[in-house]
Amino acid sequence: MPSVAKSHVKAVRAFNRFYTQRIGVLKRYLDTDFTLTEVRVLYELAHRPPLAARDLVRELELDAGYLSRILRRFEDRGWIARETAPHDGRQHLLRLTEPGYAVFAPLQQKSRDETAALLATVPRDARPQLIAALEKVHRMLEPAAARERRIVLRDPVPGDMGWVVQQHGELYAREYGFDWTFEALVAEIAAKFIRDFDPQREKGWIAEVDGERAGSVFLVRQSAQVAKLRLLILRPEARGLGLGGRLTDACIAFARAAGYRKLVLWTQDNLTAARAIYASRGFVLKASEPNEAFGQKLVSETWELVL
Repeated sequence: MPSVAKSHVKAVRAFNRFYTQRIGVLKRYLDTDFTLTEVRVLYELAHRPPLAARDLVRELELDAGYLSRILRRFEDRGWIARETAPHDGRQHLLRLTEPGYAVFAPLQQKSRDETAALLATVPRDARPQLIAALEKVHRMLEPAAARERRIVLRDPVPGDMGWVVQQHGELYAREYGFDWTFEALVAEIAAKFIRDFDPQREKGWIAEVDGERAGSVFLVRQSAQVAKLRLLILRPEARGLGLGGRLTDACIAFARAAGYRKLVLWTQDNLTAARAIYASRGFVLKASEPNEAFGQKLVSETWELVL
């Protein structure tokens, strides 16, 4: 089992207790004779084409025997019917009958009404924040195999540059031991980009994954013929998605379209992941020099790509 902090486990369990009590899961569902599991089965049958019992077992992660008892009860009451699968005469599919829909419809409406009542206790201007938080939890807890990451590269907007500075300061301190003079350098680069921005020859990109900022890169003018790649960074949870390469490729494409003849960058020799990206795109190491900066003994490198 993966190592998980006890405090994190405790926090999740505390929230589970709070939320299940808040939505009434500990009593009969919606003050009816149905359990939550029974209503989930009705929901799946009401909103999907006829499906096999094994599909319900797999998707709802139910015990086959328990589901069989639920289906038998529903069938005895005339709420579901079985029909032969068109592609396999040996298989039977389940569908909700008209009486089944008549039973389910008020349950669904009551659930909507109670959810609306719960949301009504939250101030109107705070509801978007609540929904965004719920969507984030949903995405993060969804099984990796079912998760489709939404990746976007977009232009910077107000607030992004402060985030870029913060991410550089925090990440480089944590992973490489850099002191806060590095954060000061990044802040100076960011401020200059904003003050002197030339949209025809300069551009920045913010990478988002599932609606959350995950990385950045900037291309700035160094001379009429030379552009410089700056501030390439990825949050640790965004690594492995190919985002570093996509951000670098965006810089290269823009530099070529803007008419630059050469793209250069400055980095350190211990930034192995970034150096691998540069090398794979055709950048060539042109110079290296030992130096002391940001509270560390480093080897600074200059790389360039002829466009």
